[in-house]
Amino acid sequence: KGVGRVVDEVYGTREENPNRPWVMVDGTFATPYHQRALDIPGVDVSIQSCTKYLGGHSDILAGSVSSKSPEFCHGIAKVQKLITAPLNPMDSYLLMRGIRTLDVRMQRHGENALQVAKMLDEHPLVASTFYPGLENHPDNTGGDECLVAQAFRSGRDSPEDASFMPQTYGGMIAFIVAGEGDVALERAKKVCEGLRVVNLAVSLGSVESLVEHPASMTHAMIPREDRLAGGLDDGLIRISVGIERASDLVQDLKQSLDRVMEEERAERAA
Repeated sequence: KGVGRVVDEVYGTREENPNRPWVMVDGTFATPYHQRALDIPGVDVSIQSCTKYLGGHSDILAGSVSSKSPEFCHGIAKVQKLITAPLNPMDSYLLMRGIRTLDVRMQRHGENALQVAKMLDEHPLVASTFYPGLENHPDNTGGDECLVAQAFRSGRDSPEDASFMPQTYGGMIAFIVAGEGDVALERAKKVCEGLRVVNLAVSLGSVESLVEHPASMTHAMIPREDRLAGGLDDGLIRISVGIERASDLVQDLKQSLDRVMEEERAERAA
């Protein structure tokens, strides 16, 4: 809300100033289940990576751009026609299939993620856990007015929906393995490689759980100093929690973390 309000204050509304910058929101992580970006005052465009949660099955490459502005939509349609970017029929069908189950999948993603986050938050090998559903998250101050509650609408269209639609907080978790420098780096790699239920892969938002270690995967080519300056610690791990049985996911992550600790104890004893 803040960005849209500031842009309106500085540049005026679109009707008042045709040159007003377009305010765009990437809603991929939240999905329309949690956040309808075009309902936020001042937001002009909502974009989604449909490859992720909207498709939900790791079997398509797709994206969407939505706007309430006829001018913007006309421009997008023109570009789409000129560069032949429309989605092919098969992927369109698979995306439609995924959207049909988005509601129930997002609820399960959130329920599972909270259980996983609670375990990680208590594990001795984990230095920090970042998940908005945890009570210790800085934006989770409690009550319906806190930032987390407002950001995660959990599929509710009215206050009455809260009686049968539980509050959830999405399926994305990040945590930092304890240690400094190469110690944290190697520990994180071992944790990821020791998983048996959770899949080691870069993507997210699918029915299956995926884990990635940025320092050795997506951001391996970035100089360490630049990576750390951007907040990507050596021991940072990201999990996209799927819709498997929650106890299986919790146990899988716990056994991998425990194994790393046990191996280190054995090395010290030797």
